Amino acid sequence: LANGLRYYIRVNEQPRNRAELRLVVNAGTVLEDADQRGLAHFVEHMAFNGSKHFPKQEGIAFLQSTGMHFGAHINANTSFDQTVYELHIPTDSPAIIDRSLLMLEDWAQAVSFEPAEIDKERGVILEEWRTGLGAGARILDAEWPVLLKDSRYADRLPIGTPDILRTFSHDRLKKFYTDWYRPDLMAVIVVGDFDPAVIEKIIKSRFGSIPAAVSPRPRPVYDVP
Repeated sequence: LANGLRYYIRVNEQPRNRAELRLVVNAGTVLEDADQRGLAHFVEHMAFNGSKHFPKQEGIAFLQSTGMHFGAHINANTSFDQTVYELHIPTDSPAIIDRSLLMLEDWAQAVSFEPAEIDKERGVILEEWRTGLGAGARILDAEWPVLLKDSRYADRLPIGTPDILRTFSHDRLKKFYTDWYRPDLMAVIVVGDFDPAVIEKIIKSRFGSIPAAVSPRPRPVYDVP
């Protein structure tokens, strides 16, 4: 699109009346500043805690009302280099298709970041960190500094650090979002059983209106020696 966002559409008729939607952001934990470690993953969580058209938990309520379930049909993941939001939706209802793409549009540009929701989510992510403190995590903590030695990746594990998760300012979280969630670093992918002309029209309408970044922060690429 004119704002730099890319989109990919592919018809796949099996299973019938189903589609997979993805919002892919070319931004992950390797782009975090030193005081933002863990905040790429935190932004992903906040997308499900309220946006312009889906305040608080209304987005999840809408998706579940269509028969979708968190984990199986609604998910997201954050890695070193990218963040991906995933929806598996029914396509026998034009309203569900349109509203699901509206949700992706909200995640792309209109996450709310309500202060109370941010502070509530700190505990959720700290618990996620605590539940990962088993033997496997101790092995990874020993392996990563060796495998990724002398690279930025070595100290940008997606979960972040507990000290920063407890104390970061709301502005630093929102700064990650405004720096890196922008059309030139995004793609929308839709694959499934649908009329591709209809999907393309909705994508152009919803995502084409997102303003292009003005003086965008350069997106560096890091290597591993």
